[in-house]
Amino acid sequence: MQQRTAFPFPEVLKPKYWPTWAGLAVLRLVTMLPYPVQAAIGRRIGHLTRRLSGKRRRIAATNIQRCFPNDSAQRHQQILDQHFEELGMMLLDTGLSWWAQPKTLQKLSKITGMHHLHRALENGKGVILLTGHMTSLDIGGIILGEALSNTEHPLQVMYKRNRNILLETVIRRGRERFMHRLFVRQDMRSFIRGLKENLPTWYAPDQDFGRKNTVFADFFGIATATLPTTSKIAHKTGAIVVPYFPIRLPKSQGFEIRILPGLEQFPTDDEIQDASTTNQLLEDMVSAFPAQYLWVHRRFKTRPQGEPAFYQ
Repeated sequence: MQQRTAFPFPEVLKPKYWPTWAGLAVLRLVTMLPYPVQAAIGRRIGHLTRRLSGKRRRIAATNIQRCFPNDSAQRHQQILDQHFEELGMMLLDTGLSWWAQPKTLQKLSKITGMHHLHRALENGKGVILLTGHMTSLDIGGIILGEALSNTEHPLQVMYKRNRNILLETVIRRGRERFMHRLFVRQDMRSFIRGLKENLPTWYAPDQDFGRKNTVFADFFGIATATLPTTSKIAHKTGAIVVPYFPIRLPKSQGFEIRILPGLEQFPTDDEIQDASTTNQLLEDMVSAFPAQYLWVHRRFKTRPQGEPAFYQ
């Protein structure tokens, strides 16, 4: 594993970082509690967030209503309420992803389909571990990273840099415990380098990055701006795309990391078809666990020319 990032002292001791230190201290204490207690606290935080976050609540409600048009208003509200519970638990799970010991992660998780990943690695050209922004995204990546950390094929991860230097350091240190390499979204050289080293590479492209360099492909029957990067890199490197999704188990049992078979006949010569394929994979998983997708993100902000704004 790579050398862990050092705290940038004395910069992070400045008063502007004191609230962050305080928040981290509270989060660290909560992660020491039994997991069912953490989950209960997280659900409470989620309920409070739902009441206070009018803008994000409206975005999530719009997404849910448009993606599940045949469901009743009562069902829409149920998904919305459960989603905010998920968001509260996601906050505390982030603390676990930074500080939990391997034995704790192993106790809270099960990984299904690992043989699909091993089979894909036999190709020798790396694996793109394709996932989506489920609410267990961070903890799921850490669980999988820990499981692969002492193997010949440790995980490398793409991530978005945090503007808060203290948080950025904590995030990097937490992930560096089990990851072979961290690299930012713009660093495609590291992405391809890892594939050439036959490493599995974590990748979650399912966010709205605007109109540039995207194609429109259906997601829940809605034309959605989608990055074609997955198929482009697979085409360039010969890497196999293996979908995987972290799922929160009911009754505070922990998490399942569900690894699916590698995609066959992928990529094609049609970027829109490939984007539709990856969107459909995510749609199938979200349909099975509707409260666990990141609905507060404006996934449908970018519209095809001539379409009205999605969010009012």
